[in-house]
Amino acid sequence: MAHIAVIGAGSWGSALSIVLSDNKHHVRLWGRDEDQINEINEKRTNQKYLPEIHLPENIVGYTDLAKTVDGVEAILIVVPTKAIRQVLQEMKPSLKTAVTFIHASKGIEPDSLKRVSELIEEEIPQQLRKSVVVLSGPSHAEEVSLRQPTTVTSSSLQIEEAEYVQDLFMNKHFRVYTNPDLIGVEIGGALKNIIALCAGLTNGLGFGDNAKAALMTRGLAEIARLGIKLGANPLTFAGLSGLGDLIVTCTSVHSRNWRAGNMLGKGMSLDEVLENMGMAVEGVRTTKAAFQLAKLEEVEMPITSVLYDVLFNDKHPNDAVEELMGRVKTNEVEDLSL
Repeated sequence: MAHIAVIGAGSWGSALSIVLSDNKHHVRLWGRDEDQINEINEKRTNQKYLPEIHLPENIVGYTDLAKTVDGVEAILIVVPTKAIRQVLQEMKPSLKTAVTFIHASKGIEPDSLKRVSELIEEEIPQQLRKSVVVLSGPSHAEEVSLRQPTTVTSSSLQIEEAEYVQDLFMNKHFRVYTNPDLIGVEIGGALKNIIALCAGLTNGLGFGDNAKAALMTRGLAEIARLGIKLGANPLTFAGLSGLGDLIVTCTSVHSRNWRAGNMLGKGMSLDEVLENMGMAVEGVRTTKAAFQLAKLEEVEMPITSVLYDVLFNDKHPNDAVEELMGRVKTNEVEDLSL
């Protein structure tokens, strides 16, 4: 059985730790909050993030990052994207041998416009990483922690490393497929949070299923347009990390991004929403990054553009809807292609 460091003791890090624990691996779950880690070790709970869930005994909490990664075979990164660089920089001096880096964080860094795998490659020297693997797909932590059926994708440029991660995680509750399209899997997982924000926003405005269906369909089209321009396989966006993740994030109250968008639609400011959430809302930063990336790559992303104006330029959500509905007429099939 493997020794695995899980970096990030939030809901998703804790849920994935349970999956690894069920597979008899030795899990070191790291977080900065000493009270939270003491709770994990002493009470076997993580009430703030996964209320009423029991954490198995082979999950051990750590606050010391050096001890967490010492001697492990794989490191799973599950912190918000804004914290990834700092955590990697803190971790690097403690790494002695090459390990497999896995990440389950969904986002793109604004300004640098780098995907999470690129951040890992930039911060961790090649001699200290066997490979970088992304684990992504339609998966709410709340349901995974209850061992409800879930399917996700493991992706790496090295297929044997994707299969290694597949073997680490796969069990009767948690099915893992492999996909060699690292770019597509990361882009799909990151950009669906933008559309989820918009889905929540339309609900907050009082719109119904027609608006949600249109938003998800056209949202997937612009995600695919950008992904294909960056080198992704178009078929990836019809899979788990594309359509699958989009469905689960846009239709569930478990989704932080949906809940945040819903508050925006009901008239709260962005600052009020983020304070109310108390947890990272990845779609906000990703909207900024995707807006920048679309400009750079000259890819049309109208939904992303109007959401950017709502979040950062004080555009009223109703005005954003009118702008989208009033766009110049076009052909749906031609618009889906490059």
